[in-house]
Amino acid sequence: MAKTKTQFVCSNCGFVSQRYMGRCANCGAWGTFVEEVMQPEKVDRKSRINLAGQVAKVERLNEINIEETPRFKTDNEEFNRVLGGGIVPGSMVLIGGDPGIGKSTLLLQISGQLANMGNKVLYIAGEESASQIKLRAERLGVRGDSDFLLFPETDMKQIRQAIDEAKPEFVVIDSIQTMQEPDISSSVGSVAQIRETTAELLQIAKTNNITIFIVGHVTKEGAIAGPKILEHMVDTVLYFEGDNQRSFRLLRAVKNRFGSTNELGVFDMQHGGLVEVSNPSDLFLEERLADASGSAVVVAMEGTRPILVEVQALVTPTVFGNAQRTASGIDRNRVSLLMAVLEKRANLLLQNQDAYVRAAGGVKLDEPAIDLAVAIAIASSYNDVETRSTDAFIGEIGLTGEVRRVPNVVERVNEAKKLGFKRVFVPQHVSEQLAGIDGIQIMPTKTLSEALQNALG
Repeated sequence: MAKTKTQFVCSNCGFVSQRYMGRCANCGAWGTFVEEVMQPEKVDRKSRINLAGQVAKVERLNEINIEETPRFKTDNEEFNRVLGGGIVPGSMVLIGGDPGIGKSTLLLQISGQLANMGNKVLYIAGEESASQIKLRAERLGVRGDSDFLLFPETDMKQIRQAIDEAKPEFVVIDSIQTMQEPDISSSVGSVAQIRETTAELLQIAKTNNITIFIVGHVTKEGAIAGPKILEHMVDTVLYFEGDNQRSFRLLRAVKNRFGSTNELGVFDMQHGGLVEVSNPSDLFLEERLADASGSAVVVAMEGTRPILVEVQALVTPTVFGNAQRTASGIDRNRVSLLMAVLEKRANLLLQNQDAYVRAAGGVKLDEPAIDLAVAIAIASSYNDVETRSTDAFIGEIGLTGEVRRVPNVVERVNEAKKLGFKRVFVPQHVSEQLAGIDGIQIMPTKTLSEALQNALG
């Protein structure tokens, strides 16, 4: 009897080794190699044949017609925004997130909307029975008309046959870790199974112009479980963010071949499902205390959308030898840099002060335009002087204490004006772009010291 050949595959990056290694030579991860049985190479490899029996052919780039496949917009504007303006036919979208965050809820609601628009949707459930999904659909108000098909199955051969017979425009796979290819001897959820099932789904999507949504589990580190090649194969990767202490959820694109990866969708998790939040600035500012020290409002950009977020800071004398620097939602190194600039350029003695800085509401801020608001919040808490509740701050701070220009300043100021702010601090070099804006006082600022003087007196 022939000996079974095995190989070891890194579950993080997909690197293949003939022997077990504690540390992956490709990505450097430890303890990620799993053993899988090597499958014999098939002679009759499948070509890309669509449901109509047509084989893919070589075409000239300038002769390919793309006018027949415009983006498809759903009723959920937040979902459309994150995808770059709508769903691209024939694309593969991977959605990841923590357990219970709302991945299946979102896709079930989107599937119901697509079916109501006259599109045939095939929802393939590998984790729940048909009756369980029916109960959840009734709670979410999703109608089960003739265009919404449900198929609780994990066998890829049965799934392929169901797609051939139903000929849907949209397919939902919930989840990819439960799908299995019968020809692969590895266990369900292994690297080999995820790789092969994703490859077959990719072939179905590209050859038949079917949009496929895939739900992916995440590891304890927050990455999508399975080999990294899973994210490379799909067209779009979306992450659902949020926690159990807050009801709102953030949908963020980390990869998008058809649009920007800077877009952000905001949803509110309610009993009847996910409800889109059209104005997230109100959500992030609704609990802000008026005239509180250690608080400043920044106008941040998430893709093409300006969002007002409160930056909070608490500065207290340290009781240990080394001062602590703690940040939530803001890069800790950026906070340390801004405190060094405040100490050197604004004469604030912060070396013996503990500093705790956070972006209120759980949102993450990572652009340079938040520098001025963070510095104002730290100085306000250190001096115990409140800031005006109607002030907003926009600007990057350099190491010499200058306030540098940032992009999209006109959109930021208009958003602050719409929410009732009276003054907005901006870099001096962009003040000319704001000459035609009325109803809000523009405060051109050249240096950090000038901003502290005008904002805190």
